[in-house]
Amino acid sequence: MTVAGKMNQYQVVGRKAATDENPNPEAYRMIIFAPNAVIAKSKFWYYMHQFRKMKKTTGEILDCVEILEKNSRIVKNYGIWLRYSSRSGTHNMYREYRDLKLTGAVTQLYNEMAGRHRTRPRSIQIIRTATLEASDLKRVNGMQFAKKNVKFPLPHRVASAKRNMKALSSTTFTTQRPTTFLG
Repeated sequence: MTVAGKMNQYQVVGRKAATDENPNPEAYRMIIFAPNAVIAKSKFWYYMHQFRKMKKTTGEILDCVEILEKNSRIVKNYGIWLRYSSRSGTHNMYREYRDLKLTGAVTQLYNEMAGRHRTRPRSIQIIRTATLEASDLKRVNGMQFAKKNVKFPLPHRVASAKRNMKALSSTTFTTQRPTTFLG
C-alpha cells in the first residue's frame, strides 16, 4: 500500500459467502484507514485472513463507507496505538498527535513513521485510536500546546513590499540593517 496524500477512514463490513450449510454467516465490521476504498477493501481481506481464516474468494463485502468527522473546526489531541514490523522484529507503540481530524493525525503518523523509523505503510497496523483530553496527554510535545494560555508570539517580522513601495526601506541599498523586532 502506498500513502500518497491524506488518509481516509472507512467502515468495511464483510462476511463469508452464504452456503447451504450456513445460509446467514456472521458479519464482521472493521474501521480501516486507507487512501481510497479499493485499498480499504484489500486491507479488510488482509486482516480477515489473519484473524478469521477468510479469503476474498470465500467471502463477500457487504458495505464500504467513508466515515467523515462531524466537528473538524477544533484542534484535538489524538492518541494512536499501533504495531509495526521493522528489520529487527515487531514493535508496539503509542503516539500522540494534534490535528483537526483523526484522518489528519493518522496521515501524520504514517509520515512520521516513514521518516523516523523507515517503516513502510504496509507494515503499520493501527490497533486503536482515541481522542484525548489535555490531562490525559503523556508526551511533552503535546502538553506544551494543550495549556489554556498558550500563545504563539511573532517576535521577528519582516515588512513585506506593498504596491509601489520597497520592502524594508525607501531605497534599494542602505547602510543600516533592517529592524525586524517589533516588541
